[in-house]
Amino acid sequence: MIEVRDLEKSFGGKPVLRGVSMEIPEASTYCLIGRSGSGKSVLLKHLVGLLKPDAGRVIVDGAPLDELSYTDLRRVRRKFGVLFQGGALFDSMSAIENVEFPLQTFTDLNRREARRRALECLELVELPELGKKTPAELSGGQQKRVALARAIAVEPAYILYDEPTSGLDPETSRTIDDLIDRLGRELGTTSVVVSHDMHSVLRIADHVGFLHEGRLHWRGTVDEIHRATDETLLSFVRANEYQIGRPATTA
Repeated sequence: MIEVRDLEKSFGGKPVLRGVSMEIPEASTYCLIGRSGSGKSVLLKHLVGLLKPDAGRVIVDGAPLDELSYTDLRRVRRKFGVLFQGGALFDSMSAIENVEFPLQTFTDLNRREARRRALECLELVELPELGKKTPAELSGGQQKRVALARAIAVEPAYILYDEPTSGLDPETSRTIDDLIDRLGRELGTTSVVVSHDMHSVLRIADHVGFLHEGRLHWRGTVDEIHRATDETLLSFVRANEYQIGRPATTA
């Protein structure tokens, strides 16, 4: 389980996170929503120890990240897979080589074993036939799926998704949503998803946290978000053209 306790972070004297506390249950999908600049991606980077908080702490499976040595922190990071917003594939590598990269870097698998595992991961994201293609030869949705195959290659306990459907058409977005949901169930992973896409969030989330002005303004389940009366939350959701809670008023 991931615990966040009273997390604070500022950049250049400007507060971004203001005492955020939350728990992310195991084997669940937790979606972080909020306007641009609300601190979602900054919070995500704290979960894997890429940023150090000014105050507060992140605890992963009982281990406070701020107390770990560099070696122990690397060991904890091996529990994480990350799907970056743009996919972040290596242009000079084929799809299967991209998936093999973390296996060669962070495991003791030999080349043949790494290739076999990479093929398994491409099959899990339903792209086994595209292993030899370069990122430039793949569509945006295919690039995201290869990046997801890379994220699950080392069998992480946690997968962090930064805007996984950003820039994708609705049909491809639904394909990515279905993969996130299916892989979470089949692999038993805990997923943390940063997203602006409420259609996606309400399809895949078990729990939702709404960041507003650097604070966790609202949290709850998808069922609870449908019954929500908090106007700040509803204003954000309705801006995504998704109607929940009380009907929006008209002038």
